[in-house]
Amino acid sequence: MPDAVWSAIFLVILVAINLVSVKLYGELEYWFAMIKILIVIVFIIIAICIAAGGLGGQVLGFKYWRDPGAFVDGGVGLVSVLLTAGFSFQGTEIVGITAGEAQNPTKTVPRAIRNTFWRIVFFYIVTIFLLGLCLPSDNPDLANTDDSAATASFTLVFELAGIEVASHVINAVTLTSVLSAGNSGIYTCSRTLLGLAHDGNAPAFFSTTNRFGAPYWAVLFSSSVGFACVFASIYSASAAFNWFLSITAVTGFISWWGIAVIHMRFRRAYKHQGRDLKDLPYKTFLFPIPSLFACVLCILIILGQGYTAFTPHFDGVLFATNYIGIVPAVVAYVAYKLIRRTRVVSLDDIDFDTGRVTQAEIVAEDEHEKNLPWYKKALNIIA
Repeated sequence: MPDAVWSAIFLVILVAINLVSVKLYGELEYWFAMIKILIVIVFIIIAICIAAGGLGGQVLGFKYWRDPGAFVDGGVGLVSVLLTAGFSFQGTEIVGITAGEAQNPTKTVPRAIRNTFWRIVFFYIVTIFLLGLCLPSDNPDLANTDDSAATASFTLVFELAGIEVASHVINAVTLTSVLSAGNSGIYTCSRTLLGLAHDGNAPAFFSTTNRFGAPYWAVLFSSSVGFACVFASIYSASAAFNWFLSITAVTGFISWWGIAVIHMRFRRAYKHQGRDLKDLPYKTFLFPIPSLFACVLCILIILGQGYTAFTPHFDGVLFATNYIGIVPAVVAYVAYKLIRRTRVVSLDDIDFDTGRVTQAEIVAEDEHEKNLPWYKKALNIIA
């Protein structure tokens, strides 16, 4: 069957999952994540063995850092891949959105935020570092200039180790990873619409929920974008992917910039109203340095990632592809301000009490956690 048909089938399944209880979403994400974690751990062990000469028949070490070099095209080349790299990292902010449906957010959310940081370091940074040791950047199997599917970098590393079944294993893991990304994407978008509708910033019907507590109109609307991608891929999968990659990656960086700015205003307003920072369940390490760094870096990436459209001569299509994601954010913000005639909320008027977990609930959560069996406490630390 055509790829678009398989995509549509899986998308229907993901929509059905998001139309029932959030417990099903969480359970599936747990097992999807478990599969990814296991394959990454296996990959890290094998990649270290290959780089050290235990597998593959030669000691690689930092050979490919010297030839063809660790940073292709220097600083300019580094900037050119930041958008794609950022797209791969985006989604980590979902931990904040899930707080609204967490059973004990004062405990689970801070724990999840801390674990997310270390998982990024371990599962992203370490993996990328080892890929750079095992594979040269000019490996022809990494490219897809003939418009065919490129070979996954994980597969190439497993093949270096002599594991012939690697391609099938990686294809299966990639499929589960894509399903996980689609599942969390629909969840995130629908819950964002639900929050906007509750605040009066989106049509009220998006806040309507079914008997499972799922915002079904928001889920259906969110999934319509996915179906649009499926239909667009029928005409040109590679072109559709590049356009949607640019739109989602740029808007993702805009969202990160917004999170950083809002976080700085949150802390500023919290102190301005005379509140004690010790009452916050989670406090960012070295604040405000991380938020300032994220804010500046996101702006630089958003503006600088499309430099290839200007050299060696201006390319209008490439310019539109690289910067089209800025348009929806600007239009939505300006339209909202013009239609609703709102102003930026002053520090005195920022609401810290609506929907906040009470001290009694925190005490109840602490008691519940103390009474857990030892193995569940250990699992909470690990997970």
